[in-house]
Amino acid sequence: MKFVKMHGAGNDFVLLNNMENKYLDYSKMALLLCNRRFGIGADGILIVEKSEIADVKMIYFNSDGSRGEMCGNGIRCFSKFVYEEKIVPHKEVIKIETDAGIKEAYLTIKDNEVTEIKILMGNAVLNPKLIPVDMKKREILKENLNISGEEIEFSAILLGVPHAIIFTDELEKIDVNKLGKSIEIHPIFPKKINVNFVEVVSPNKIKIKTWERGAGRTLACGTGSCSAVFIANLLKMVKNSVFVETEGGVLKVDIENDKVFMSGNAVITFRGECDLWE
Repeated sequence: MKFVKMHGAGNDFVLLNNMENKYLDYSKMALLLCNRRFGIGADGILIVEKSEIADVKMIYFNSDGSRGEMCGNGIRCFSKFVYEEKIVPHKEVIKIETDAGIKEAYLTIKDNEVTEIKILMGNAVLNPKLIPVDMKKREILKENLNISGEEIEFSAILLGVPHAIIFTDELEKIDVNKLGKSIEIHPIFPKKINVNFVEVVSPNKIKIKTWERGAGRTLACGTGSCSAVFIANLLKMVKNSVFVETEGGVLKVDIENDKVFMSGNAVITFRGECDLWE
């Protein structure tokens, strides 16, 4: 089985071309391939399939074998992969079917290489029933959550996948692993949730650390970065164009007429063949 290993701001993935429907059990495949000791090692796998409604379809599975509706850093890697592997050639705008709807990828190309990808992430959803969050509120903005006797203020949003946003003035002092895991599986989130700890540096810059649902601690999260900027903008903490400093790199998020755009690069780290799934 041939594969490509890629990362977006340190959020890493194994990419597979399954346009011919050779592989079926993606959940088991993710568990095997993403294992950092006995497999290739990754936060998740991205699979290319044919689409009846877009140029191509992206399937995403987390490293724990669970299916994810969307992945922001992943879709940038996916876009570069399908263009450079000539699965969807000669298109600088690619429509990609995901479990969270059709996303548009705008490619910057130099010498047949994709150097930057801008993704139209879509519209944010704040309705608690749709995120979902089990609270009888119109929106989840600056609400309290009890974690082991400690009150934590959070906001919640659905941007492809559900996110909790927690603002702090001292990001370096946050125990991301401990708090992230506890919040992800809190009963108030019936489908679990991604957890983002955010420090606002200036009106045009934030820092973020992420605990990702189904993958654990990740160096970056594209949908989380977009969600953090959207909530911070809604609370008038930042402007419409913001640089997001993740643990693995920098992304740019723009809000235009309630639509969210994310820009950044994607890097191929290596190509190979794997016997785990043959």
